[in-house]
Amino acid sequence: MDFKTEFKPLTVQPQEIEGKSFEMITEELGEHPFTADQYPVVQRVIHASADFELGRSLVFHPRAIEAGIEAIRSGKKIVADVQMVQVGISKDRIQRFGGDVSVYISDPDVIEEAKRLNTTRAIISIRKAIKEAEGGIYAIGNAPTALLELIRLVKEGATKPGLVIGMPVGFVSAAESKDELRKLDVPFITNIGRKGGSTVVVAAVNALSIMAQNQN
Repeated sequence: MDFKTEFKPLTVQPQEIEGKSFEMITEELGEHPFTADQYPVVQRVIHASADFELGRSLVFHPRAIEAGIEAIRSGKKIVADVQMVQVGISKDRIQRFGGDVSVYISDPDVIEEAKRLNTTRAIISIRKAIKEAEGGIYAIGNAPTALLELIRLVKEGATKPGLVIGMPVGFVSAAESKDELRKLDVPFITNIGRKGGSTVVVAAVNALSIMAQNQN
């Protein structure tokens, strides 16, 4: 391949690019507080965002990795808050164990109910999801209102997720929703502050599914 610039890429082989990226992340991150089980999630979040500050801000419930792997290997549903999360998740590894990835935010009944109640579709989508995804993984990267509604339902005993990956990005209620998530006694992966987003939530789910696939 002829690159018509003075700069030449180190490699154009996909696996070599990813491997080199991971080496650079490990070297630049240096010492960190994460366990060996948590680190693959941190590594992929940094890889997806090129943001070491975001990676260092990750917070894990003590059972988060174990619970996430168990949910995937048990074929539990993964609920995404928006289509971008659903599309990004590598479904082959999820479906191998009988699971799937669902998103409800654009369902006609959700849209209609949100209009009727004058509230967000994200809130209504979570109310619908808990009826179909008990023990599943909630992957929330865009909508703080979805995360806050899920937290409310957990506190009321209406649902018990297997794992909540809550890293919504934004200014209105994003950081606050994560603060509330860290108070819950359910397995979670989150971060501190406003940063987050669909891509980093996808990275976390994909890291867990790789670990689930590689587990003996």
